Amino acid sequence: MKNEGAGFEKIMEIMRRLRGPGGCPWDAEQTHESLKRYLLEESYEVIEAIDAGSSKMLREELGDLILQPVFHAVIAEERGTFSMDEVLSGLAEKLVNRHPHVFGDQVIKSSREQLENWERLKQKEKKDERKSALSGVPPHLPALMKAQKVTEKAARVGFDWSHVDEVFAKVMEELHEFEETMIAGDQERMEAELGDLLFAIVNLGRFLSIDPEEALRKTITRFTTRFGHIESTLHARGVSMKDASLDEMEALWDEAKKRERGEE
Repeated sequence: MKNEGAGFEKIMEIMRRLRGPGGCPWDAEQTHESLKRYLLEESYEVIEAIDAGSSKMLREELGDLILQPVFHAVIAEERGTFSMDEVLSGLAEKLVNRHPHVFGDQVIKSSREQLENWERLKQKEKKDERKSALSGVPPHLPALMKAQKVTEKAARVGFDWSHVDEVFAKVMEELHEFEETMIAGDQERMEAELGDLLFAIVNLGRFLSIDPEEALRKTITRFTTRFGHIESTLHARGVSMKDASLDEMEALWDEAKKRERGEE
């Protein structure tokens, strides 16, 4: 096995050189704050590579993602706040402490038990920082991901339904309440009820072990592909979308769905 540590140290040295005298002006100007957007962008590009099923693409995008913590660690090193060694040592300690069934004698028989134990250990570690069972959810998460995190944390302390039928009934209740406000034309209440409906759907997904963020992302991809089929087919026929009838576009939409299913 190759020495991963040597490769990692090489990247650290390159970043120090880029930010040092005679290095790159752009790299030297960056701060923790200015790099936030790149951390998000690179994370999403890793997800794109995973979805594409390309090992080559994933390898490259993981490298771009790893660059971000390297960048932040070198900035912190320059400021004297912490080093990469401290980051990695802290991570190693956390992994060992939070897996007592692997590195100790605790017995854990399922993933669910491990998640519950992980949460208890986090609460114990951060007892002075976390006053609520819902503490620790990053405030800037996308809304669907944040809703899922909040409901997961609530469920771990017993605030949850006992059967999926109850969750589904809650979704239908929220849908009915949204319909009532829509009929009444109360825009402010409509927003609140739509939020409640989305939250209930996220809870349903969590209860069924379906990631709502992933489910919606895949739906958007399917929509984009089907819409592209409508556009390309109409273009080949010499018809603009503005001139095409809704029936014509819906027929092409159904055609695209059948192609996805391998029915054509």
